[in-house]
Amino acid sequence: MKRCVILAAALLAAACNTPKSAQDRLTVNDARINAIIAQMTLEEKVEMLHSKTNMSSAGVERLGIADINYADGPFGIREEGRPDGFMSAGWTLDSATFFPTGSALAATWSEELAYKYGSGMGKEARLRGKDVILGPAVNIQRLPVGGRTYEYLSEDPVLSAALALEYTKGCQDEGTAVCIKHFAVNNQETNRGSVNAILSERTLREIYLKPFERAIIEGGAMSVMPAYNKVNGDYCSENEHLLNEILRGEWGFKGMTVSDWGGTHSTMGAMLHGLNVQMTGSNYLGQPVIDSIATGALTEEMVDEKVRQILRVRFAVKPVPADVANTVMTSQRECQQIALDVARKAVVLLKNENGVLPVSKDVKKIAVIGQNAVLKVQSGGMGAGVKALYEVTPLEGITRRAGADIEVVYAPGYRNYARRMWGPQELGPLETSRIDEPADPELLAQAVELASSADLVIFFGGTNKTIETEGSDRKDIKLPCGQEELVQALYEANPSLVSVLISGGPTDLQVLEKVSPAIVQGWWNGTEGGTALAEVLFGDIAPSGKLPFTFPVKLEDSPAFALGNFPDKNVGGDLFTLMFRPDVLAMSPEERQAFIASLPQPESRYTEEFYVGYRWFDTKEVKPMYAFGHGLSYVDFTYGPLRAKAGSNGVKVSFNLKNEGNMPADEVVQLYVRRVGSEVEWPVKELKAFRRVSLRAGESRSITLEVALDNLRYWDERASAWALEHGRLELLVGSASDDIRQTAEVSI
Repeated sequence: MKRCVILAAALLAAACNTPKSAQDRLTVNDARINAIIAQMTLEEKVEMLHSKTNMSSAGVERLGIADINYADGPFGIREEGRPDGFMSAGWTLDSATFFPTGSALAATWSEELAYKYGSGMGKEARLRGKDVILGPAVNIQRLPVGGRTYEYLSEDPVLSAALALEYTKGCQDEGTAVCIKHFAVNNQETNRGSVNAILSERTLREIYLKPFERAIIEGGAMSVMPAYNKVNGDYCSENEHLLNEILRGEWGFKGMTVSDWGGTHSTMGAMLHGLNVQMTGSNYLGQPVIDSIATGALTEEMVDEKVRQILRVRFAVKPVPADVANTVMTSQRECQQIALDVARKAVVLLKNENGVLPVSKDVKKIAVIGQNAVLKVQSGGMGAGVKALYEVTPLEGITRRAGADIEVVYAPGYRNYARRMWGPQELGPLETSRIDEPADPELLAQAVELASSADLVIFFGGTNKTIETEGSDRKDIKLPCGQEELVQALYEANPSLVSVLISGGPTDLQVLEKVSPAIVQGWWNGTEGGTALAEVLFGDIAPSGKLPFTFPVKLEDSPAFALGNFPDKNVGGDLFTLMFRPDVLAMSPEERQAFIASLPQPESRYTEEFYVGYRWFDTKEVKPMYAFGHGLSYVDFTYGPLRAKAGSNGVKVSFNLKNEGNMPADEVVQLYVRRVGSEVEWPVKELKAFRRVSLRAGESRSITLEVALDNLRYWDERASAWALEHGRLELLVGSASDDIRQTAEVSI
């Protein structure tokens, strides 16, 4: 009873202090929902609290309430699986658009494209009869080696929050609910099912919750997926502080929470502390709920409230009739165009000495070296993938763009690291099971021979979906399979060398930096990735992507490694993988529960606090290989003097931006703030606003960036509230976190 009184007081206080939220749209059908709940049996209500199939949860057929159908995402609608698992159902119309993955979307720094991206996802989900997309995935990228770095957005909460908000709005405007994930502090795959993330409340609020907060309060995200891990001692799926006090209390969340697959841990914990739907199975939120009501441990009113929250989402998302769903190909031309638009703006030009790029008109023969030029990245490894209708590889894109006037030759260069998660284990002639395999002499010699006879060499390196994958983190960020040895040999054979990295996260570029005059970050860039890359390489469009996270010189420079907070010393099996292992499936429910409970229970201490990514590198004066926000163009931009003022609503800064080049180009202008003479601890600078600006050749435009006063506050742990430190602010505007062009100072 005491807990209920405290929670009620917290909810009342939050209701008085929280601005009116987009969440309120979910409550418009409450009267109708209450009438339906009154007609339901207890058994029907409880059926709604757990999975019906691997990708659905139950409605109430006799009352006309449709099941809720989920679509795995978040960068393409996953192919239809069998009702009992993820194996393909063998359909023919479920090929979807493969959108650039999360880190590629973040590299656009474009809120407009994030909205279109969400809209495309929402459109294709509707065609498949899906009600909820399991995405966007918005966790902060704390570790360069993170297995899901490719899926997440950025190391910065302001950038991640802006994109998460627009993705959410775009998707839900199409009539598909998002299930924003993974709430919260899900920053590693190692021991993700049992690790306890320990961090301060200020760090939690200012860094790790921000993307969720904006998507929920401003975007009206209808569902939330708690993460596998624990936060400060409690599993996220039964975390009172996260799910009840913050999510439902302070943020006014009115929708439903859906556990990650296998991420529910108890009946009482889930029922009391904020979970609505167990995915998958019913061993916690099935018959045990009914039994607990019979004993008085739970009440039917508690079940009613959870059903009410589920029905709010069901009523907000119109069911797609079975005879309408899956009648046309999932992948649509307009969505393919969105994927291309995102891919074009995502490519990052890291380095371009002596104007090697764009490809000169004098080039008549190009040697494309490296298997990453031909390998497709729509699927692979473990976790979400897409059965793409098509995927343009880099080699295909370059060959098409080169046309008949330029000869394009190809050599694989290195063996591809392959590790089968399931199915046949035989390796092909160009595959290896050793990630550290040295360069193959025969493949190297073939590549060098082609390179020596070409006018330009384009080397394709990086990772693949086996190396960067859900369920495990990388051991390091080194380029695999002898790629460094190969690129050195290519440079010696032909110094006209461009290196293109196809990866989801950062890689160690110490060797490439020394020998490659031009370096491009190409990402896992979606169904039109090869087309977009070729357009950038040949100068049809100017590169405009900016890094959404820091590329360290070496892994040990990054904060979690520098402080010894990662990797975990004791690594156990992955919780999700265990759900599908034959030996685990053969166990009784009691044996399986005991086995999972026996997994390592490590702690991950976030002692770097809010010094994540560039905040750490700048404050500790550690020089990165390439800084957060970095990205070159084929044109130069000039920034005029700043006109800055502070008022009761916040800070506003204006300046003139000019494209000094001879082609249209985009610049991403970035506003950072530095506290002057502060008594509160802060990083050296923090991103507070940004904007992507398109300018014609020679065009100049006045740009205004604004920062609301609320976005300058910090979490005061003594007061357990947001606070504003008055004083001087230095405003820093530039092209990257380490490329500040103009400064000004105001007082708040």
